[in-house]
Amino acid sequence: MNLIQHFVNGKITPGKSDKKGKIFNPATGEQESEVKLGSKSDLDEAVNIAKKAFETWSLKPPIHRARIMFKFKELIEKNSDELTKMIVSEHGKVYEDAKGSLIRGLEVVEFACGIPQVLKGEFTENVGTDIDSWSVRQPLGVCAGITPFNFPAMVPMWMFPMAIACGNTFVLKPSEKDPSCSIRLAELLKEAGLPDGVFNVINGDKVVVDAILINKDIKAVSFVGSTPIAKYIYENAAKNEKRVQALGGAKNHCVVMPDCDLDQAVNGLMGAAYGSAGERCMAQSVAVAVGNVGDHLVSKLSKKVEALKIGPGMDKTSEMGPLVTKEHLEKVKGYVDLGVKEGAKLVVDGRNLKLQGYENGFYIGGCLFDHVKKNMRIYKEEIFGPVLSVVRTKDFEEATQLVNDHEFGNGTSIYTRDGDVGRTFASKIKVGMVGINIPIPVPVAFHSFGGWKRSLFGDQHMHGIEGVRFYTKLKTITSRWPSGIRSNPEFIMPTMK
Repeated sequence: MNLIQHFVNGKITPGKSDKKGKIFNPATGEQESEVKLGSKSDLDEAVNIAKKAFETWSLKPPIHRARIMFKFKELIEKNSDELTKMIVSEHGKVYEDAKGSLIRGLEVVEFACGIPQVLKGEFTENVGTDIDSWSVRQPLGVCAGITPFNFPAMVPMWMFPMAIACGNTFVLKPSEKDPSCSIRLAELLKEAGLPDGVFNVINGDKVVVDAILINKDIKAVSFVGSTPIAKYIYENAAKNEKRVQALGGAKNHCVVMPDCDLDQAVNGLMGAAYGSAGERCMAQSVAVAVGNVGDHLVSKLSKKVEALKIGPGMDKTSEMGPLVTKEHLEKVKGYVDLGVKEGAKLVVDGRNLKLQGYENGFYIGGCLFDHVKKNMRIYKEEIFGPVLSVVRTKDFEEATQLVNDHEFGNGTSIYTRDGDVGRTFASKIKVGMVGINIPIPVPVAFHSFGGWKRSLFGDQHMHGIEGVRFYTKLKTITSRWPSGIRSNPEFIMPTMK
């Protein structure tokens, strides 16, 4: 049995805990690996090493850190096939989708390569007579990341390249369901020239998470996951005086206007709702049919959902792979059962899908509900599976209000040919990321990723300039050099003259 361990101080290490977790291949349902689950002492030891490494790493010139990022980028590109196959084998998503997620993580590494430009600071000469003032951004210290199962490469790479490029050291706690990719990324960072102790990986469960939250030497925590856990992370990290960004759940709406290119909207919804088996925080799980477009939308969608090509991720013909675990499969099936019980119309039922040769895999077919009401749990709660709900509204105003009333505000899209409708939607909607005729509006790396309302706890979004602000603290210096003329004491608030 393959055993996945920790990566601390530049090498693979078993840690002190004997506790292990099981890792399955979702396509076959078979266990393929075990992972060591760390203890509080394992986490604390990694933090101590990272704290020591910070003393020298934080003093490295930004151009030195950037050159390591350039080399890291080169190594990711060289090893992309290996990394992609790791994602497929442990998460289950199809190969091209896994490769795309790796590329979206690589974009942040590319942004981090430009860190000398971003960290230049600001300078003002003569803010007062013979007085200069300037502002600089300096690293925080040891930072930590807690990442989810659905993007084992992309989400960690939205965190640690920015933190490290800014001069911090980092401890990553990846999902225990698919940790191999994080270990391989750590090895590639070392190969790129990163000093030992700057980047460390501790695998684990809630024990390690709680150890992160109470460790006094960790200065900032980044998290992506469900809203209840995001709130828990936010509250406890803040209570222990840490900077925190905790990205939570989503219920992303796609508003379909009667004037839109309906084929474009349907194709967009198919990829956004069923890509990665719906296991995306940016998945479009609610289609809002406005006016008289509902019947046509459901008719076109149902045909495509029924024709979805579902199979193992390494099969090039597969459009959708399995869910990550058997437990998650049962949870998603339970939501479909609930939707039927609540009175929604199940137009396409994927619960009984069986694949020859893969009978034990964690598969479910695409599911499509129509006539979903806003008081139903399948509308209110994040299902995180290939389940699309169609809600019908009479007009644009009702559709907009529906989106704004939901507790989540992660991402949303609208399909329309009307520029005024698109502009009004973008301006008035209370959501962090908006697409206009774009199904999955994930910002590129030099913009920033994050939601509103209960989709984000904390003040700053991920990567881009927001990421730089999160992983640095601002210092402003005001300076005057004496000319030999001594001034008298002043007992008033200083003003610039």
